[in-house]
Formats: sequence, C-alpha cells, structure tokens
Amino acid sequence: MATLLLIVIYICFIGLGIPDSLFGPAWPVMSGEFGLPISTAGLITPYFCLFTVISSLFSDKLINRFGTGRVTAISTMLTVVGLLGYSFSPNIWFFLLCAIPFGLGAGAVDAGLNNYVALHYKASHISYLHCFYGVGVTVSPVFMSLALAKLGDWHIGYRIAGFVQLSIALISVLAIPLWGKVAAQTAQAGKASDTSEQGEPDFTPRSLSLREQARDAGIRWIWLIFAVAVALEVLVGNWGSTFLVKIKGMEPAYAAAMTALYYFGLAAGRFISGLLSRKLTPWQIIALSLAVWPLSVVFFVLPIPPAVSGIGLLFAGLGMGPLYPNFVYLTPRNFGRDVSQSIMGSQSASAYLGLIAVPPLFGLLVNNFGVGLYPPFLAVVYAIQLAAVLMFIRHLKKRGTYHAK
Repeated sequence: MATLLLIVIYICFIGLGIPDSLFGPAWPVMSGEFGLPISTAGLITPYFCLFTVISSLFSDKLINRFGTGRVTAISTMLTVVGLLGYSFSPNIWFFLLCAIPFGLGAGAVDAGLNNYVALHYKASHISYLHCFYGVGVTVSPVFMSLALAKLGDWHIGYRIAGFVQLSIALISVLAIPLWGKVAAQTAQAGKASDTSEQGEPDFTPRSLSLREQARDAGIRWIWLIFAVAVALEVLVGNWGSTFLVKIKGMEPAYAAAMTALYYFGLAAGRFISGLLSRKLTPWQIIALSLAVWPLSVVFFVLPIPPAVSGIGLLFAGLGMGPLYPNFVYLTPRNFGRDVSQSIMGSQSASAYLGLIAVPPLFGLLVNNFGVGLYPPFLAVVYAIQLAAVLMFIRHLKKRGTYHAK
C-alpha cells in the first residue's frame, strides 16, 4: 500500500514539473499575439512566483488541518484551472489572472509532498521524486513545440498540458482514501504516519510563524541555501546557451542541445543521488555535489573548443541536481519532525524568492557589462552557496543535529 502511494506521489510530482517549462517556448509567439515586447517576460516570471510563495508559506496550516492527500488533490486541480485558463486567454490580463489559481496550487503541492516523502520514506526516494519532476519539465516543451509546429498556436500547447494535468489531478483525487489507509497501516505497525490523515503515535505537528522561524539562525541559513540553489539552477538553464553562442561562438542549434544536456545532468544527478544514498549519507552526497559543481565554471573559462566548453553545462547539472532533494530530506532531521512542514513551506518560498531576485539581477548586469560576466557571476553565487552550507553545518554542530556519517 505504501508503495502504491509512493507511485501516486511520483505522478503528482510529474504534474508539478509539466507547467514549469511551457512559458519559455510559448513566449516568442505569445508576446507577438498580445502585442508585448519580448523583454516583458522578465516581469511576468516573478509575478508567477508570487502566488507560489504565498501558497508555500501557508501550506503547513492547510496540511496540518486537512491532510497531505486532500491538499495535494485540491492544489493539483487548481493548477488544472490555471493551465486551461492560460489556453483560453484572449489577452495578457486574463493570462495573468489565471496565474493566481495556478501559483496557489503549485506551492502547496511542492511543500506538502516534499515533507511527506522526507518524513516517511528513505533518502533515495526524495531524489527519485525530483527526478520525476524532471520528467514533467522535459515533456511539456514537447507539447508546446508540437502545437507550434503543427498548428502555430501556443494555446493548444497549454491545452494539451492542461488535459494531461487533469488526468494527474483525477489520480490524486481517487488516491485520497489511500493516504488514510497507509497512515492506518503504519500506525498499526508502530511506525510514523501522516498525522493529519489518521492520528500520529510519534509526534504532533505544530506550525511555526515566519517570525518564529526567522529567530532561528539555522533556518535563516537554510533559506539562503535554497534561494541560491534555485537561482543557480535557473541561471545555468536560462543563460548557458546564450554564453556559448555569444562568447564561445557556438551555433545556436548546438547551444540549445547543450542546454538539454544540462537538464539531463540535473535529472541524472538526482537519480545518481538516489543510488548513492544506499551507501552514503545525505551530507556526504551534498559534499560530493559541491565538489563537482565548480568544474562547470572551469570548462566555461578555459580556452578550449566550444563543444568541449559545453560539457560545463553537464557538470553544472550533475553538481546541482542532488542538492535540493537532499536538503529537503534533511529538514525533519535538522529541525524536528513536528515543525518540518512549516519549515518546508518557508524553504520552498525562499527558493522561489531566489528565482525572483537573482536572475533579473544578472540580466541587469548583462545589459551593462555583457554576457562575458557569466562565469565569474556563477562563481560568486556558488561561493555564497558554499559559505552558507558551511555556516549551516557549523550551526547544526552546535545544536548537535549534524550527522555526517
């Protein structure tokens, strides 16, 4: 029964990834239809994230009251409303309106499922969970490219994604009783279960306000870690191809293929993390990832052929991939199972805030100093990430909750 529930969770995480890579391929056509300059995308993307941040911050109260299963089902339905709404948008204002239900749904699913898997399954499963997110991110541009190539209509791409998401939402609705059955089984066996579904013999969940969380230095460090981790992921994905074309002289088609190599590396890093978790602890995998990531910058700055430089994107993906899921898995162990849902929500919110703040900052710097700033900027952001991790470890050691082995 627990395995069946895990499969449902994996499917729901595919649904979390499906919408995230639709906007980019659609925007060149969409912007022309709406009469907007291409640069407007830099303003729209942070707007999308705003409602996801709000949802993430309130996810703990909703889940502690209604249960992970119900919140996941309702939230996934909200993303369906948003996607299908996008597909019928006659203008940019209607499109922006549809971002409200979509964002509110996505944030709760992300925080809720991450926390549930971190509490109730092995470390390998949290890495595999994020691999399935990668499946969603990978397939959705295919929907959009087919719609644009065959019909020249971005609306159809969103509509296809919306109906795929609807099927996932129906699965999540049908699976609601499964959460209670699994909770009852695990409670009967004397194991931890989902408190909001069927009583919890092990702990009672409680909510921490943002003010309470902000008083904890460890939580402040983990906020920074998540914000920078997602910022790095987006910086590499959005600007890697441009750097290879403008600075390394690579053909645009090859540079696009190298960007695909980055996303492959991201998914592969998470899959490898799941395999390594059988032998290594999450902290050891994090250390290995942080050691691999700088190789990407080395490949970018060396005077080598463009095709070889592009391999830096693969190392960036391999290095970044394991970080997010392993820090997610460690959340209940770092701060306590009873408050992990609150902290998981604020971590997700800080990740989206990193996405909102850092990439636009780099875009501003590019306008003034050029794309050649890309490798040193990545190095600086990575240095901030490394310093934050080291300070976080120092804090955990003082608390006695750091377990490297």
